[in-house]
Amino acid sequence: MSFYIAGTGMYVPERIVTNDELATMVDTNDEWIKQRVGISERRISTDEWTSEMAYKAALCALENADCKPEDLDYILTASVSAECVSPSTACMVQNLLGATCPALEVNAACSAFLFLLETAAGLFARKRAKKILVVGAERLSGILDWSDRSTCIIFGDGAGAAVLSCEKDNYLDSVVTVHGGDDVIKIPHFIGCSPFFTKENDSPYIHMQGQETFKYAVNAMCGDITAILEQNHLTLDDISYIVPHQANKRIIDFAAKRLKTSEEKFYVNIEHYGNTSSASVPIALDELNRSGRLKRGDYIILCAFGGGLANAACLLRW
Repeated sequence: MSFYIAGTGMYVPERIVTNDELATMVDTNDEWIKQRVGISERRISTDEWTSEMAYKAALCALENADCKPEDLDYILTASVSAECVSPSTACMVQNLLGATCPALEVNAACSAFLFLLETAAGLFARKRAKKILVVGAERLSGILDWSDRSTCIIFGDGAGAAVLSCEKDNYLDSVVTVHGGDDVIKIPHFIGCSPFFTKENDSPYIHMQGQETFKYAVNAMCGDITAILEQNHLTLDDISYIVPHQANKRIIDFAAKRLKTSEEKFYVNIEHYGNTSSASVPIALDELNRSGRLKRGDYIILCAFGGGLANAACLLRW
């Protein structure tokens, strides 16, 4: 027993920050950013917390699925940039929706939305749920060093959501991998003020080794997509769309080339939103869903990679 995606939703803040505006803050320019990561603009929250963006994306997904908050059996969320350690974003979304179901959070950075789907699959398999809301939401602007051009140009804010229903077995397969370590991507906590603690820590912002991240991402994406296809006796010709984590347009281009497939097979929206971490895949999925290009029965692959290091892919029948 698995699930199908009954509805999708997304929310991004109104404030648009262009490359030209960033060029007034750090040593960069529009052409350099586009060539390096493929981003023209990103959305930045000015007055909304992560949980508020998650709530707005959830409302869109519930409406798309013709589902009410009281119909939900679980709420699963993911974020590395929540406004609170506790209560979790999941609990805050439950409260804002007026739902009464259990709510919990998963932290797997940019791959977390796929980890949510895998977690939901387990709940469905145990017959613990009929409908589950999953949400990836990030206010990454709050954990960026805005004087560091290697990171501040890449990330944006937003939330994406989906309502999962047990009525069809359309979650077909998955690959989930973790290579634990903080040498490539790291987001430290504030170290605190304990007079007894003697260790030092980096500043509480996103730290990333760009070249190492790039190599890891291409290898992870290609490896996971190949594994999913082989495990299910499919080829890329059988897949209608691949919805990748929107980290860097060049990563997607390199992956397409290595997989010997067209770039058009990948749904890409990084130009407008940047890297929104756990919100990236569900935002792209919602746009693709509402574009009318997906047809029931289509095979699609979702794939992601990021901090952890954690990467994942899954095969869905739409």
